[in-house]
Amino acid sequence: MRLTEEVLQNFEANGFLLLPQFADHELCDTIRDIALAHLKHKVPPIETELEYVGKTKEERKLISDGKAHLFEGQVTVRRLRQVYHRDIVFKHWMENEKIRPVLKQILGENPTITIAHHNSIMTKMPHTSTETRWHQDFRYWHFENDNLVSVWLALDEENGENGVLEFIPGSHKMDFAPSQFDEKDYFSDSCEENRKAITGKVCYPLQKGDVVLFHCKLLHRANRNSTDEPKISFVYTVKGCSNKAIEGTRSSEFEEVPLD
Repeated sequence: MRLTEEVLQNFEANGFLLLPQFADHELCDTIRDIALAHLKHKVPPIETELEYVGKTKEERKLISDGKAHLFEGQVTVRRLRQVYHRDIVFKHWMENEKIRPVLKQILGENPTITIAHHNSIMTKMPHTSTETRWHQDFRYWHFENDNLVSVWLALDEENGENGVLEFIPGSHKMDFAPSQFDEKDYFSDSCEENRKAITGKVCYPLQKGDVVLFHCKLLHRANRNSTDEPKISFVYTVKGCSNKAIEGTRSSEFEEVPLD
């Protein structure tokens, strides 16, 4: 599969791209079934809603080995971490050969999976999940440049009721002052300066098998899940092969997987 020049230009301008019905439905069901089993037994490493809400910016940067399985009492899992090594099915999806030419076009060079970031099954559990506030992933990462793209796979329907992704088109190209982000590095929706950008937000309901690619500096968010069913998605991140992680940071602590 190859993208047309028009599609590439749209990605460059907007910072995201939808690939409808890209993944096989049987694969999506298999991934979801495995994920549900890991979620049921809280197989570590995981991140909980409590961790996500309570962590400071500095603490979230340092998280590398979720210990939430040690918490006592009932916890709501926000994501299964380090999924590349959890199951061969997860690994095979992240190494999918069909998407490699697309990633190479967008990145301008061979893609490399970064195990350090995303590499997760993301959840929005019924009623107990929390809102994901406006943020840029790159503000928490440490690479020489911002040539990174995330690959988001919808394992079932995602909509406004269960927490579909929302984006601010073109925000990956906007220059923001530090004052436009709060103490946890969220893009503040109470800041008068930010409101014009936020009014331009878009979202597209996703169906099982849809894939969304989005730039690491694109502002995005998601509502909490107000339905009775869990919303489960798969996300991993690739970078241009020449884009090096900064030594001594979490971005450099994990292996990388070249997709030549």
